[in-house]
Amino acid sequence: MTSLLITGIGELVTNAREAGDGSELGIVHDAAMVVERNRVAWVGEAARSPAADTSYDVGGRAVIPGFVDSHSHLVFAGDRSQEFAARMTGTPYSAGGVRTTVAATRAATDEQLAANLARHVAEMRRQGTTTVEIKSGYGLTVADEARSLAIAEQATRETTFLGAHVVPPEFADDPDGYVDLVTGPMLGACAPHAKWIDVFCERGAFDADQARTVLTAGMAAGLGGRLHANQLGHGPGVQLACEMSLIAVDHCTYLSDEDVSALAESGTTATLLPGVEFSTRSAYPDARRLLDAGCNVALASDCNPGSSYTSSMPLCIALAVREMGMSPSQALYAATKGGADALRRDEIGHFRPGAAADLVVLDAPSYVHLAYRPGVPLVSEVLVGGIG
Repeated sequence: MTSLLITGIGELVTNAREAGDGSELGIVHDAAMVVERNRVAWVGEAARSPAADTSYDVGGRAVIPGFVDSHSHLVFAGDRSQEFAARMTGTPYSAGGVRTTVAATRAATDEQLAANLARHVAEMRRQGTTTVEIKSGYGLTVADEARSLAIAEQATRETTFLGAHVVPPEFADDPDGYVDLVTGPMLGACAPHAKWIDVFCERGAFDADQARTVLTAGMAAGLGGRLHANQLGHGPGVQLACEMSLIAVDHCTYLSDEDVSALAESGTTATLLPGVEFSTRSAYPDARRLLDAGCNVALASDCNPGSSYTSSMPLCIALAVREMGMSPSQALYAATKGGADALRRDEIGHFRPGAAADLVVLDAPSYVHLAYRPGVPLVSEVLVGGIG
């Protein structure tokens, strides 16, 4: 067994109060970390560090847990840059653009989809993301949804069946027939490749009754439940997510006081996706309102070719601080430990002993620079399991 001492850490964010200064981020200054068998074996002040077989000095830089991006759509083909350009000149966003990507994805080969996925996952890794959730949802046939998830599971264990993304054109006159397909043959083909099931519960997509039907079937098949909701306006999705005790409900842009109370009481994580509001010129969700109410909050990229074509969690952090009322510490926690909670993963997003040694070295003295210096490539090095 070989142990590695990572030393010379000017500021270490552990996300463990007891390991550091008592804050939510559990910060340790002049810190070190010991890694054994790809896991954190020890964290603390460098002056007290135990011996290890090898050592690596990061030269006074800040170290944070790897970002946990708990919402993305990376199995797709095609380009929607013209749609983005139109939005920037006044065309409002709607969910209908998904169908453009569906057509391109259906026409792509497995090799093309896999290559595009690998490119985006590598792009994420360079920016500090060490865990990513990936949804299907751009195939919308039994075969295309199943192959999308089979491709996604090559890159992550966090795969989500999103056959209920939108109703495809061939079912435009029979949406309930499509729900039957999703909960029947499509679920049967996709469940072996998925950990989660998701529904887009929104006007132009699926209503609350349809969403409940899909989620109930998926959860009965052993999949965990999550939901897209309240992105385009007030609706029943957040209440449905809390009622069904889903792990996470994502977007949460338009919330009533009752929605906020339900989130706080249920423990369902509200995953906020500021890249969407940036890319669609929509109103940003009020993260401070959720945090003040005691809700669990995560940040994710929602990387997709239409409404949020960014893979940058640092950008999401900067937007959350500038536009959503989060402090730099709250935004970083939501992008790491918050994302881990949204995936029900207790071994990532923090540096307690036994955690995965997934860490990001910043070319900066403090994590605050992620929001303080937006757009600057501050990720110096990414180690997964202690290996760069």
